[in-house]
Formats: sequence, structure tokens, C-alpha cells
Amino acid sequence: MSENQSSVAPTVVRLPRYTKAEQEEILGTGDDPFGVASTGLTWLPKEDHFGIRHDDRLVAHAGLLRLPVAIDGAETEVVGVGGVAVAPRMQGRGLARLVVTAALEHARTMGPRHALLFCRPPLVPLYRRLGWHPLDRDVLVEQPEDRLVTMPLRTMVTPLRDDARWPSGAVRLFSLPM
Repeated sequence: MSENQSSVAPTVVRLPRYTKAEQEEILGTGDDPFGVASTGLTWLPKEDHFGIRHDDRLVAHAGLLRLPVAIDGAETEVVGVGGVAVAPRMQGRGLARLVVTAALEHARTMGPRHALLFCRPPLVPLYRRLGWHPLDRDVLVEQPEDRLVTMPLRTMVTPLRDDARWPSGAVRLFSLPM
């Protein structure tokens, strides 16, 4: 077994908090760890956090936040998934699948029928493999100073219940994105 592999299967834990220091533990100290600074968007922090530790270091994270949205004018809520991160040295080991799956298990207890996330186009295949579906229409999100903008990243959804079907129609998030 190589030094980067462990005989113990990784376990996802619920984190009591997720700080900037913990994010840096996973992604390092770069100015744009998620590659989205060019969007110019302001993002909300997540409220529920899930992580994976390896050798006493946090190596993966996914966060959740319940958010109000309108789909074709009908107001509802979704669980926003964000802050998904896997340490570069640990990528390719299924940690994103583990941490996102654990987060979605919790999301199923939160009430909304769907989870929603925003991602850069190169990540769409990863999320498709995890059961997410890209929306084929623009999504409006709020920004500071009462601005309403079209989300420049790809919006993806996944059902949180077996009978949940994403409705067709315009989508507006009544908050900052997560």
C-alpha cells in the first residue's frame, strides 16, 4: 500500500463548524480556491457541514443551506449544496461522492424536495455521475444592493424524495447563492 493510501475506509462526519482555516486545510491558501472569483458574486455561508478527515487533517467538505426559491412563479424551498471541496492530493478516491452523499442524506431530513448547486462547467460530469441534472435555463440570484443577476455558473438539481420532479419554468433564488 502506498503512503497516500489507508486501509481504513474514509468516514464522513458532521462538522460543528467550518472555518476559513479548515477550508485552507483542504484547498490551501489561494485567493480563489473554488475558481469562481471571476463571477464577481457574493456567496452565503452554509449552515450544515460534513467532512472527511485523513491522518488528522480535513480533506473533504460539503455544506448545506435551506433557501427560498420560485420555480415558474411558485414559491418553495431547496437545499443548497456548496463549498464542496476535496484536497488536491486526495482527489480521485471517491471522497466527493462520499461527502456529497452524506450531505444529501441529511438534506432529505430538512423538508425541501430538491437540492440545488452551482458549479463550473468542468465539474458537470462529476455531479452527473453523482445523480445531479443540469437545468437548461437561466437562474436568477440576488446580490448586494438589491441586484438580481443571472447565475453565470451551471445550475444542477437532484431530487431529495423518490417522487420529486423538478418543475419546468423560470427559476429565481430569493437570496444570495450558496
